[in-house]
Amino acid sequence: MTTQSTSVESILGFTTDSGHTFGTVEIAYETFGTLNADRSNAILVEHALTGDTRATDWWSGVVGPGRAVDTNEYFVVCANALGGCSGTTGPQSAFGDGLPYGSRFPAVTIRDMARLEHNLTQILGIETWHAVIGGSMGGARALEFGLLDARKTAKCAIIAAPAFSEADQIAWAMTQERAIELDPDYCGGDYAAIGRFPAAGLGLARQIAHLTYRNDADLNERFSRRLRSAGYYEVTSYLDHQAKKLAARFDPHSYVLLSKALRDHDVRTGRSADLRTALAQACTDSLVVSVSSDRLYPPAQVEQLAKHLPGRVDYRVIDSPVGHDGFLTEAAAVSAALRDFLTA
Repeated sequence: MTTQSTSVESILGFTTDSGHTFGTVEIAYETFGTLNADRSNAILVEHALTGDTRATDWWSGVVGPGRAVDTNEYFVVCANALGGCSGTTGPQSAFGDGLPYGSRFPAVTIRDMARLEHNLTQILGIETWHAVIGGSMGGARALEFGLLDARKTAKCAIIAAPAFSEADQIAWAMTQERAIELDPDYCGGDYAAIGRFPAAGLGLARQIAHLTYRNDADLNERFSRRLRSAGYYEVTSYLDHQAKKLAARFDPHSYVLLSKALRDHDVRTGRSADLRTALAQACTDSLVVSVSSDRLYPPAQVEQLAKHLPGRVDYRVIDSPVGHDGFLTEAAAVSAALRDFLTA
């Protein structure tokens, strides 16, 4: 049976790219498996925007005993992102006055998240990760982790994620953020302090996002024009279900913060306007995977990243009708790519 544990580490004096210094930041993470004697079998798995530390749940077809990321063979770590709501310091964490941070929580970047995990790497005593792996926002996190210090990353797998967000992704993110911010119960992010919760705004944000996660052909095939009841389409029911599920488990202000971090993701920032130069210090053994029907991060955009990374790069396109969510749903194809990569 795979050993599994949940932990929280405290890191003092962490400063974000926005210039805010936390007296203490807590980073929550789960581990799966056993670290070997020479600490060479550690894999860091990065979750996506609304993910959490339970990698064997949300990526059960890829991470777990006997899976491509085999927790009987590897020591797998999955940490909650800074600004999230699953144990790492975020907007619902207590501020110095005992109330939640709320609107006082600073802007965070993908690079901030990666730097915090470099602190965790030091605490865990891991000299070099055998691999850092992530999909969607997790792929952006994995890319930034390797860029901050390639010596810490032997292999880097970036799935359904680009080198930087383009105007189309920025626009989709804006509509989701506005949906939450315009909910009267949002209160500028301070809703928790007065006992309110912008469920409608968060639900609408999720529905907007889901239209980028799934391909139009997939939705048309699954739902067509079928009605659930008079004037209520099955596709509407599906989106309402997705909204309710997220509102029951996720924090709206965390959603805004993480959405903005992914919106602003650009590896060229602070490095070079030239993409190849900006990526020059990245991991030199990379797997880059796109999904054929992805309309959030189209294959051409993901391939652009692959073409500019240094060293050995294995670029693959997963054939799927699903869309962006193929990185989650196409477990067999993702697993095949990862198995080849991890053992190469």
